[in-house]
Amino acid sequence: MNKKLFFPTLLATLFLVAGCQKAEFSPNPTLKIGDAPVITSPTEGSALVLTEADAGDAFEVTWTAAEYGFRAATTYAVEIDRVGNDFSKAVTLGTSTGLALNSTVGALNTALFAGVGLIGEQVSEVEMRLAATVHPDVPTVYSQVVKLLVTPYTIVVIPDTLYVPGSYQDWKLEELNLPIGVLFSLKKDKRYEGYLYFKDDNTEFKYAPERKWLLSYGDTGADGTLEDANGANIKVATAGVYRLNVNLNTKTHSNLRTDWGLIGDATPGGWGSDQNMTFDPVTNKWTITLDLVAGKIKFRANDDWAVNFGDDQANKTLEYGGADISIAAAGNYTIDLLLGGPIYTYNVQKN
Repeated sequence: MNKKLFFPTLLATLFLVAGCQKAEFSPNPTLKIGDAPVITSPTEGSALVLTEADAGDAFEVTWTAAEYGFRAATTYAVEIDRVGNDFSKAVTLGTSTGLALNSTVGALNTALFAGVGLIGEQVSEVEMRLAATVHPDVPTVYSQVVKLLVTPYTIVVIPDTLYVPGSYQDWKLEELNLPIGVLFSLKKDKRYEGYLYFKDDNTEFKYAPERKWLLSYGDTGADGTLEDANGANIKVATAGVYRLNVNLNTKTHSNLRTDWGLIGDATPGGWGSDQNMTFDPVTNKWTITLDLVAGKIKFRANDDWAVNFGDDQANKTLEYGGADISIAAAGNYTIDLLLGGPIYTYNVQKN
């Protein structure tokens, strides 16, 4: 009896070991990306008129699940942007691990007005899509794009601020006030930007969330990484107007010295060369007076297209890479570029 039981048990054990060894040396399984999610509401071409009275009302986005060939813990982000931007400047309305995002009319309006930059009480066309993610190493899956006609209402946007104390103002953090020495985050996403004038070479500065020395950020290695304890002062070698960018999500920062010019077929140099503007530190604006012909203009920094401004909605508000600005008639003009606040603007005055 014992021998009859022993051999089947031994064989079963050998098969089990062999199976384990085979599994151990088999190739890793590959994640198969299947169907993308599909937005089911709102539908293509929906017209949404938003009002302040309805700010607390529900606004829901629904969709079908992304399929990965197994039960995946998927995070869905609802992205919105202007038509034609290809979601390069998309704003995230919200995220969900389910098949719906339960938001409000007020939240949607803030995303459209402050984030996307739409004009209040004016119909605009936007695009919405889903970005589905399961793991950083797995490519993001996108839904179809749904176009919507939306009319947001005007709101007063109070941006988040980040202060820039430094040697240019004798390190008097408590005396910094809007807009001088301040960076702004219109989207309130801990990403800050501002244009500051440093009058001296070798100016040093830091970043501070409040007008108190409770917390400040420096960069000990001058490698673009911020430290919030005893980080070294940040230094720029040459005086001038600098674009400062700070991302407190990643604790990184950058700065770029800028000289601004006017370019376009309305200018004497056409699209081939810039007409240099002059900065006035008293008024905190760039100015140029010149003869123009009917045509188009744009603003660009450092004689290069890497940083340039246009006006997408012809509302005197500037956007990076925005549309050409029209000059209707020939004449002598004075043009101002104002980069001192949270919203960048310009003036075109015929003399």
